[in-house]
Order: sequence, then structure tokens, then C-alpha cells
Amino acid sequence: MKEAVEKPRLTLGQIITMSFGFLGIQFGFALQNANVSRIFQTLGAESEEIPILWLAAPVTGLLVQPIIGYFSDRTWHPRLGRRRPFFLAGAILAAVGLFIMPNSPALWVAAGMLWILDGSVNVSMEPFRALVGDMLPGSQRTAGFAAQTFFIGVGAVVASLLPYIMTNYLNISNTAPDGQIPDSVRYSFYIGGVVFLGAVLVTVFGTKEYNPQEFAKYNPEEETDGHQGSGMIAEIIAGLRNMPKTMQQLAVVQFFSWLALFCMWIYTTDAVTSHIYGTSDTQSPAYNDGADWVGVLFAFYNGVAAIAALLLPLLAKATSRKTVHAICLAIGGVGLLSIFFINDPNLLIVSMVCIGVAWASILAMPYAMLAGSLPASKMGFYMGIFNFFIVIPQVFASLAMGSIVGSVFGGQAIYALVTGGVCMLLAAVLVRFVNDVDVPEGSEQPAVMAGH
Repeated sequence: MKEAVEKPRLTLGQIITMSFGFLGIQFGFALQNANVSRIFQTLGAESEEIPILWLAAPVTGLLVQPIIGYFSDRTWHPRLGRRRPFFLAGAILAAVGLFIMPNSPALWVAAGMLWILDGSVNVSMEPFRALVGDMLPGSQRTAGFAAQTFFIGVGAVVASLLPYIMTNYLNISNTAPDGQIPDSVRYSFYIGGVVFLGAVLVTVFGTKEYNPQEFAKYNPEEETDGHQGSGMIAEIIAGLRNMPKTMQQLAVVQFFSWLALFCMWIYTTDAVTSHIYGTSDTQSPAYNDGADWVGVLFAFYNGVAAIAALLLPLLAKATSRKTVHAICLAIGGVGLLSIFFINDPNLLIVSMVCIGVAWASILAMPYAMLAGSLPASKMGFYMGIFNFFIVIPQVFASLAMGSIVGSVFGGQAIYALVTGGVCMLLAAVLVRFVNDVDVPEGSEQPAVMAGH
């Protein structure tokens, strides 16, 4: 067996370029997270119906991500490489979806557009995770995922603020007749389509991937013949059965972390407008002011995440990725729980600081720990499988939270956020049981790992 050659370290500029497309991806994703529930309610959806309508997003991810991972592992285009063809195709489709979504004439059209939009975002997003594993040596992986997190934060800040900026600084209407989407939301989605495609193009044309010969040199132990194997479905089943131990342990952490996030994304608008602003009337100025403030809050936690992402590699090197992730999740859990006790909308910024710290870690640390445990020739495939444990909690939230909020919580959406806080605290505890097999040089290896 040939001895593996260490991948060359990339420059800061190369890491920035390969990560820049995530700014556009998150721009679209943030517009979706902050405004789709608002669009659904404007088009006539009741609070109990919103989770079911959101079911499009996780089901799409469940289907798309492992398939895209499987095929991106087996793709090589002489100009676009292995992952970049998928970045480009997904970005074009997502840009079209962002233009169409705010013009939906009826609730069923908006629900259908969410399927298309989320599927397109997933086509672009999934290979970005694998690209870091492909291109960076183990010593730079935490920095690579942190760079992605930084651009995720920047994109989400601007996208989340757009309706607020449109209303308060550009004098664009924030209200509309019954059943119509306000201009502030529509124009924000148009800008999102342009930014999504433009940012992804920077990565597509500015990044050079390793060709099959170079890949084989850096991973001589891996089977790189993409035509070997027993087929995609069989490989997905085998992949689920034979997940690396680290991946199994992280999967449980991911389930509770992302269940908390989905509770927040689905219910924050309803919770803030009803619990703090005192209204659920989507045509009232108070509701729309509250919905705009949710956009500002989402921008704030993403801004905190962008800053925190710059510190994560340093903190992980000084302690460990596990320690950093556990602490960040605990802080986020406290932030979600605190929303229940707040009456002043301005104080919600404190909650968002805590959530932003957790969000930064969720976007970087699990993937940095996971990448070192995966076979290089199946990096995209396993990254897609790993995202099952983002999708499954969203399916649960979509199917169950509507009934729970309606029957158990008496229709009070604020208790969905409390549930999310408890889940995030549980995830923080479970991190301690993860075996990080690719501990970065210079970091402390916790004693719990000595027995593995």
C-alpha cells in the first residue's frame, strides 16, 4: 500500500474563496427561515398548520442530500471538478425559487415552492461540507468549517435584516391587502436570488479541486473508482448500517441540537408576536412590526455566530472541539429558555447572543469532528447521510410540534421555544460521549477518550 502524502496547507485566501459560496446559500436559507412562516400565515395558514407546511424542507433534504453526496463522490468534470457542478446547478434553481416564492398566489403554491427552494438549496449546500474534507488537511479542517460558519453568519445577518431595512430606511411597504405578501418581503427575496447565485459563482470559478490523480496521491488507501459498488440504494443502506462510531455518537447530539433549532425557526415569529407583541392578526401593524423584529433578531444571532466562528479554532486548540461544542450548546439552551421570561422586545437581543454562540458551534464543530472519521472517497456520501440527523428532527418537529403546541401548550407557541432550550441543554451533555478521533494538533485530548 502506498504511503499517504499529506495534503498541502491552503492559504487564507484559498480557504475564503472555497467558503464564500456559503454566504449566498445562507442568504437564501435565512430569508426562508425568517419569512416563510410569515408568508404561510399571510396566505391563511393557522398556527397548528405551519409545522406540517414546513415538512417540505426536511423531506426534501432526506431525499436529496445522500443522493447528491453519492453522485458528487463519483463526479469529475474537467472544468468544474467534483463538487462544483452541484454548487452551480443548485444555485441556479434556488435563485429561480427565491424569485417565485414571494409571489405565491395561494397557500398551496407557497408550500410547493418551499419543496423546490429547499431541494435546490440542498443541492448546493451538501457538497460544500465535503469540499472542506476533500481539500484541507486535518490541521486546517476546524478553520475551514469555521470559515464557512463566518460566511453563513454574514449572509444570514444581511438577509434577515432586509425586510426591516426595506421598511424603515427605504420606505417600502411592510403591509399588504389580505392574502398578499408585503413588498418589503418580495424585494428581499429578489435580492436573495441575485446574491445566492453570485456568491456561489465566486467559489465555482475561484476554487481548484484536486483531480482524481491528486486525490489518489493524498488518499492512496481509498478506492476512488466511482463505478465500483452495488448501487446507490444498497450503498445508502450499507452506509447507515456501517456508520463510523464517531458519526453514530454525533448523530444523537445533532438530533437534539437541530430539534431545538427547528422549534426556534418554526415558532419564533408566532411566539414573539403573540407572547410579547400581544397579537396574531397578520394584517395588524403590531404583528408586522413583531415579525420584522424577528428578522432583526435572527440577523443578530447570525452576526454573533460570524464573530464567534473566528474564535472557535483558537478555543478548540486550547481545549478541545468537544469541550467548546458542549459549552456553546449549553449557552444556546439558556438563551432559548430565557425568551419565556422576557417582556421587552429589546431584551431578546441577549437571548440571541446566546443562541448565536451555539449556532456558530453547531455549524462547525460536528463537521470538524466527523470529517476525520470518514473515508475520503466517500466524504460527500457520508456527509449526506450525516444530514439525516438534521432532517429527522425537523420531520419530528413538523409532524409532532403542531399537535403538541395545540393540545399540550394550548396554542401558545412560546412553549415550543422552551422545548427547544431543553433539547439544546441535553445535546450539550451528550457531546461528552463523542469520540473525536481526529484531535487537532495542539489541543488537549480529554481523558474520556483514552479508553477508546
